[in-house]
Amino acid sequence: MKILITGASGSGTTTLGKTLASRLNYAFFDADDYYWLPTEPLYTKKRDHDSRLQMLLGELNKNSACIVSGSIMNWGAELENAFDVIVFLYLETSIRVKRLRAREESEFGHACPEFLKWAAEYDTGPASGRSLAKHMLWLTARRCKVIELSGDLSVEKRCALLMESLPDIVGIGFPSEQMPSYSV
Repeated sequence: MKILITGASGSGTTTLGKTLASRLNYAFFDADDYYWLPTEPLYTKKRDHDSRLQMLLGELNKNSACIVSGSIMNWGAELENAFDVIVFLYLETSIRVKRLRAREESEFGHACPEFLKWAAEYDTGPASGRSLAKHMLWLTARRCKVIELSGDLSVEKRCALLMESLPDIVGIGFPSEQMPSYSV
C-alpha cells in the first residue's frame, strides 16, 4: 500500500508519516527531500521538476509499502495518482505558525519572517504555492480514497484513527461522498 500524507506546512505531515511508517514497517519518504537540493543553508534551491519527479517515482516503484509526506501537487499525474490512500491534515493557522516558528528557531536559530507569512496565508491563499483551496481542488481530482484529519489531534490519536480506517478503506473502500473525516 502506498500512502500520501499531505497538508499545510506545519500541519504535522512529516511527524505523522514517520510515525505511521515505523508502526507499519513501511518505507518513508519526505517530498521536501526531493523538492529541495541539499544546500547550506537548507531550502534555498529547488531541484528541477523532472529530476524530483523521477527520483520520487523511482522510490515508489521500488517500494510497494511506503508513505510519502508533503505536497506533491503539480508534480505530474503519474505520481499524484500513484497512491492507494491520501491523508489530508488540516490544522488552524495559529497552531501551525506557532509550530513552524518553534521548528525554525530550533533548527536554524531563527524563524524566517517571509516563510512564516507565506505559511500563515494558506487558508486564504498565498500568492504562490500551496493553499487550502488548491489542496481541496487537487484532492477532488485524485482516484484514490482520501481521509481528512482536522484539528489539533495528537500523533497517537491520528495514528490510531488511521490504523482503524486503513483496512476498511483499502479492503472495501468508501464512495467519495462517504470520505471519512475526523475532527476535534
